[in-house]
Amino acid sequence: MNAKTSDVIMANYPVIIFLFSGKRKSGKDYITDLLQQRLDKTQAKTIRLSGPIKQQFATDNGLDYSQLLTASDYKEVYRLEMIAWSEAKRAQDKGFFIKAAIDMFEGSRYPVWIVSDMRRQSDLEWFMQHYSDLIYTVRITASKEAREQRGWVFTSGVDDAESECDLDNVSNWDQEVDNSNGSEPIDKLLDHLTTLCNEKLSGVVGNP
Repeated sequence: MNAKTSDVIMANYPVIIFLFSGKRKSGKDYITDLLQQRLDKTQAKTIRLSGPIKQQFATDNGLDYSQLLTASDYKEVYRLEMIAWSEAKRAQDKGFFIKAAIDMFEGSRYPVWIVSDMRRQSDLEWFMQHYSDLIYTVRITASKEAREQRGWVFTSGVDDAESECDLDNVSNWDQEVDNSNGSEPIDKLLDHLTTLCNEKLSGVVGNP
């Protein structure tokens, strides 16, 4: 591919953006990881909006950034403090962490964005404002019992905070999937999203 053609393609990126949301321990990270594995890693990129939050928070507090990225007890210890810190930053610029995440994960290099952790209506509004025609929203749900089996314990200041509850009243998701039991609903979701990707990518310059 020559430089001119490459520039044309990158200028048209992204071609589709999957916005995933869901409660803690609903399985959204697990599902977005599966989607990433299904897609060509040169074309699809998982963008974690919490990435720059956790990176800067870790730097400021001398913490292990890699551990903050995992679904671990280490992250849970600092979650409440990190939420308060990030809310102060977000109050100054609602799109600050979104733009930082896109830069951090080099989104401009990929036609498919998998946003794995949309948490607020302001996040949704920002993407709608800037990429309204490219968005496909997915809400992952799971029963209280299923989430508890995965280690979820209600935490005051976290599970009743905006970061967990702000999207509760949104109902017009493009797709909503129950991830409480069994793999069949998730397999169907992944099949559908993969098909959407292929359809979008077929119109990209330089793609077969």
